[in-house]
Amino acid sequence: MPRIPFGTGGEDENKVHNLDDVNDRLYRRDLADRKPRRIDSLHARRFAVNPDWVKETITKENVEKVATHPSIFRRFFYFSLGFAGLAVVFSLVILFTGSNTISNNEIDINVLGNSFVAGGEQLPLQVEVVNKNSSALELSDLFIEYDKGGDATSGSGHVRDVNSLGTIGAGKTATKAFNATLYGTEGSVQDITFTLQYRLSGSNAIFVKTSTFPVTISSAPVALSVDAPQNITPNQELTFTVKTKSNSKNTLSGMLLHIDYPTGFNFTKANPTPDSINNTWNLGDLAPGAERDIKITGTVYGQDGEDRAFHIYTGSASDADKTKIGVTYNSFLDTVSLVKPFIGAQIAINGVVADTVPVKSSGQVNVQVSYANNLPTIVTNAEVTLQLSGNALDSSTVTAPNGFYNSSNHTVVWNSTTEPALGTLQPSDQGQLDLTFSVLPLVANGTTLSSPQVKLSLSMKGKQPDQGGAVSEITNTTSATAVVSSDLGFTAQASYNSGPFSNTGPVPPKANQPTTYTVTWAVTNSANALSNANAIAQLPTYVDWVGTISPNGEPITYDDTTRTIHWSIGQVPAGTGIITNPHTVSFQVRLNPSKSQVGSTPKLVLDATVTAKDTFTGEALSMNRFSISTLLQNDPGFPAGGQIVTN
Repeated sequence: MPRIPFGTGGEDENKVHNLDDVNDRLYRRDLADRKPRRIDSLHARRFAVNPDWVKETITKENVEKVATHPSIFRRFFYFSLGFAGLAVVFSLVILFTGSNTISNNEIDINVLGNSFVAGGEQLPLQVEVVNKNSSALELSDLFIEYDKGGDATSGSGHVRDVNSLGTIGAGKTATKAFNATLYGTEGSVQDITFTLQYRLSGSNAIFVKTSTFPVTISSAPVALSVDAPQNITPNQELTFTVKTKSNSKNTLSGMLLHIDYPTGFNFTKANPTPDSINNTWNLGDLAPGAERDIKITGTVYGQDGEDRAFHIYTGSASDADKTKIGVTYNSFLDTVSLVKPFIGAQIAINGVVADTVPVKSSGQVNVQVSYANNLPTIVTNAEVTLQLSGNALDSSTVTAPNGFYNSSNHTVVWNSTTEPALGTLQPSDQGQLDLTFSVLPLVANGTTLSSPQVKLSLSMKGKQPDQGGAVSEITNTTSATAVVSSDLGFTAQASYNSGPFSNTGPVPPKANQPTTYTVTWAVTNSANALSNANAIAQLPTYVDWVGTISPNGEPITYDDTTRTIHWSIGQVPAGTGIITNPHTVSFQVRLNPSKSQVGSTPKLVLDATVTAKDTFTGEALSMNRFSISTLLQNDPGFPAGGQIVTN
């Protein structure tokens, strides 16, 4: 044993002690009999380390000696690991050789029946559950689930049937027969899912075995087809027909047809009329072979190169909502592509290109028809036809240079006979055709023309020689409507001897003496209702606002800061001032003439501005009226020269 120096505090620091002596000194029994040594303070001590002891502790022999003696914890770990392995082996032996052994691989779910069925017809199936295990399957339940073909997300057509099979003994077979009715498009596949739930003897655990049986719909109970063009020019009217026909052997009750329109489709009309909103029709009961046709018209908006998809569904009505399909019998997707027109055609009304263009009730309407060949090949024998219609058309005023106007059907035709340039159109060739007409008076014989308009329907066709020598006809159509704005009328006049107020002061007016006058404003309107009508005017600095108004409550105000009169007229019905009386208001003002105005005719109210919105055309209407002076031409008893200021 190596020896080391050991400091004791009261003994020789350089004395060498054996480690056993140190241990004995620490644990000897008579330690309590020894007198305790007093330690006043701690002092630093230097210890000499035996180099032989240090070298011995790090020798390879000592390291190997320690490594060959594992700790008790490591031994316990090895023991536990071995015990767990034995437990696993024991469990596997019990599972595969014991009397309560069950494997899902030894359970078969066999479906006997046809994997093809016509939509809407019953499909008879028989299910066999075969238990090949050596133990019985207890409390067995067979779940049969499938979608009839309705909207799976809403669960409206989901079927879930539970069948109790009881105990299926070892090596035994349980059978279950049932009928399924499926719907769907021809060629679609509907999955029928079979789920077996069972327990084992002496266990509360539930075990599950699942199998799926796919069924292909050989034909739909209702056939769907769509008669529609594959391509259409953007912003053109589209008409398509949806055809339904019953393929079922039995009468289909409460049938509906529903169409999901694409973005950019604006529904116009349908025959027959939809029963719900604009996209659902009640087809009623369909007997075997019965057919129903629905014709839909609308405008397709978009850009060249885009597609518009129409989703069409038919089926029986939902029990919860008779306007919605509960079970879908068939569906169809029809896509229309937007393509650049082969022959470009465009209508401008008074220089404006739009679907609807407001025009004035008076004056001439100018129409420009532009055309262009957008094909990379020539177009021959082009012909342009413009159909005019509408209650505001004055057919006697239609003029078409280089075109023929047929007054019997109100059409104008341009072709190579009237316009030689249409005989042959080279690629990128373009041109313009002109037309003028006038609209009928909006007021005639005491009546007004309701919603006056003139519709222009343009069609253009031509022939394109194919490379094989054949000739194909190409067409394009477009339309525009000229809506006629109503005639907004406004009159303003002053009086002294008439009107709802009694006026005072000299007539003719005298300098430095006030004279009051009655001012009356009146609004009239012809064909279309007007909204948000207003009249605004200002008073000169030498005229005061008296404040009397007739009729009382009429919304007319005066701003003393800006000297502005504001009449909030509001709604002006069609025929105001024509069929009914004009809408009028009267107010009183005071003239304060000065000597500087002697010999003049002063103004009482400055120019008035009237604005309104035509509710039919959407056009903002406005007009100005001249100012009112002291010259009262329509006032009874007004003296000659009564308008001139005197001294």
